[in-house]
Amino acid sequence: MPEEEWSADTEGNLTPPGEGLKPPTDEFGRDDPASLERERRRQEREARRGKSRQAPPVAETPPAATAEVQRPKKRPKPKEPIATPPPGESGGDGGDPSPPKPRGRYRRRRILALGLLLVGVLVAWFLIAFFQPPPFDPGDGSGEAIVTVPEGASASTVANLLSENDVVSNGTLFEWRLKLAGKTDQILPGRYVLAHNMSYSVAIDRLTSAGGKINVTLPEGEDRTQIAATIKDLGLSGDYLAATKSVKGFDPNRYGAQNPESLEGFLFPATYELDPGASVDQLVSEQLQAFRQNIAGVNLSYAKSKNLTVYDVLTIASMIDKEVAVPSERPLVAAVIYNRLHRGMPLGIDATTRFEFHNYTGEITQSQLQSPSPYNTRTHAGLPPTPIGNPGLAAIQAAAHPAKVNYLFYVVNGDGSGHHCFTASEQEFNQLVAASNSGRATPNCRS
Repeated sequence: MPEEEWSADTEGNLTPPGEGLKPPTDEFGRDDPASLERERRRQEREARRGKSRQAPPVAETPPAATAEVQRPKKRPKPKEPIATPPPGESGGDGGDPSPPKPRGRYRRRRILALGLLLVGVLVAWFLIAFFQPPPFDPGDGSGEAIVTVPEGASASTVANLLSENDVVSNGTLFEWRLKLAGKTDQILPGRYVLAHNMSYSVAIDRLTSAGGKINVTLPEGEDRTQIAATIKDLGLSGDYLAATKSVKGFDPNRYGAQNPESLEGFLFPATYELDPGASVDQLVSEQLQAFRQNIAGVNLSYAKSKNLTVYDVLTIASMIDKEVAVPSERPLVAAVIYNRLHRGMPLGIDATTRFEFHNYTGEITQSQLQSPSPYNTRTHAGLPPTPIGNPGLAAIQAAAHPAKVNYLFYVVNGDGSGHHCFTASEQEFNQLVAASNSGRATPNCRS
């Protein structure tokens, strides 16, 4: 039996099978109770549909009496991928822009951290350089650096002197340390034997300590006038030239001198340590004491066999120190002097003329070479009246023990080395002089 179908009226209301069509009604169906019932149900369905839009749909099985035709649902379209807008730009749907990542803030933090680290490194370096704590403190340093601090020198001047001589690593920091210690006015003048790369504290102690010493270094061969110039800025009180004319308790005549006008030749060259504020008299006293000690150890028997006194040996030694730059040539020059004295020949040593006129480095003038002075050994035979300087121990020993050679002449080598060429022949000597004046190495140079 065929299924009966639902029927629909003019308004689209469905009627279950078997009920059939109702008599026609007005447009609202108000005269028909069934139509009214259908209207009520329709309104209920409309109400339920309104609620289904607000809450998730709940699957229900409709009563058989009120079953409705189920319409096929539309399949949802696949969602298209939503492009994520780049930082700082609005979304494609017109919504709010995505918040930018705080890269600038992180960059500023990194820069600040690096800046603080750099400042910390600089502060650490400054503290280490300024205070030089262990193990960074070089302490007493190494090597030797001789620095002369003049009288009345300022802290800045002293700092520059130490920096220039590599005593301290930084003159400015040394000056600050000096000011921090409150010792800018306590630096003692004098000649100091310091070291390279000393710590600031050790250098300050050496320069300001009440127990510090003034180091006076006198080169071998300098005469009284040169020594006076050397010690001029050491802060010693007194007049050195006046103090070296004579000293009570020291008699030059004991050594063969004939009442000399000064103590030239007896002022032994060495390095002396004096108390700050010492006088030149103390220096002279120590020089004479050093002479006594050193001359006592020299064997003078050979010189005495040639009728030479200690004073003569000192005179020969003073000429050797002025003439010789190469230590090995000292006995050779001594031999030339001995041989010429033996033959009665003038010594021809221009250093004696330089001593007379205090001309130590300049050209000797023709008038000086022709001077009638007894110190002109070109025109006068024999030894000059006094030593022309204060010889060291090596020169004194060479003067007491000359080399056993027959040389009578010597001339400086033309190669600029400071060596001399020696000969016993006057003819060969003239050839050596010509070669020496040419400015080239002298051929056949014997030494």
